Amino acid sequence: MISIIGFVTINPGAVWSQPSADDLSQQLANPLASLISVPLQSNFDFKAGASKSGFAYGLNIQPVVPFSLNDEWNIISRTIIPIAYRDYTPGGSVSGLGDINASLFLSPKNAGPGGLIWGAGPVFLLPTATDEYLGSGKFGLGPTAVALVQRKEWTVGALGNHIWSVAGSSSRQDVSASLLQPFVSYSFGHGRSMSLSVDSTYDWQANQWTVPINLGVSQVFKINDQAMSLQLGGRYYADGPEGSPEWGLRTTLTFMFAK
Repeated sequence: MISIIGFVTINPGAVWSQPSADDLSQQLANPLASLISVPLQSNFDFKAGASKSGFAYGLNIQPVVPFSLNDEWNIISRTIIPIAYRDYTPGGSVSGLGDINASLFLSPKNAGPGGLIWGAGPVFLLPTATDEYLGSGKFGLGPTAVALVQRKEWTVGALGNHIWSVAGSSSRQDVSASLLQPFVSYSFGHGRSMSLSVDSTYDWQANQWTVPINLGVSQVFKINDQAMSLQLGGRYYADGPEGSPEWGLRTTLTFMFAK
């Protein structure tokens, strides 16, 4: 179920200081923006497991921190720290920390021809999972890149990476997985936006796609001097291995900080 949130005003007499709600909304739509943000993304997935009665919850803590390298280049650090719960594993329910995914993007500060914004660098898979059902048991690395264009209210782009395992438990299956994440968002003004993304992954070991399609709406607001964004949305799994969920809900609370 998709819900649209109205503009939130904590103090009716307050006036947004720079950057404005619309500026922050546009920066959040850009994975390479010079904005420190800490999204807390909650994913609720339903109809999983062999009996299609299972439930999964995942909290992804995703800090994004840009660093100025010089007058022309930024380095953007993007980390995903997953905390997961599943009630449909063969041994019953499990919960704990999953594998951490960390990316570094080298990105020019100025957009290229046609307004192209891009970044590229390495991605790392760290075997931090506290349960074998929540992680790969492997160290992994590979390349990652993102490219997008922002024109007026629209942001259109795609992020991709590929990870190969390079070390880890010999009893666990090797990792060779690709991520392709096209995304588009539209800003309605007053800090409101709608986004669509396809977080498709392909497991080259199992020859299997997992394709959740996500649709969400967001609202930027402030509480005192703290800028935040709240997103509500839903997802549909167009493809996936046997036992994967059929649909889910997503909420994301993002804290934003000036550099």
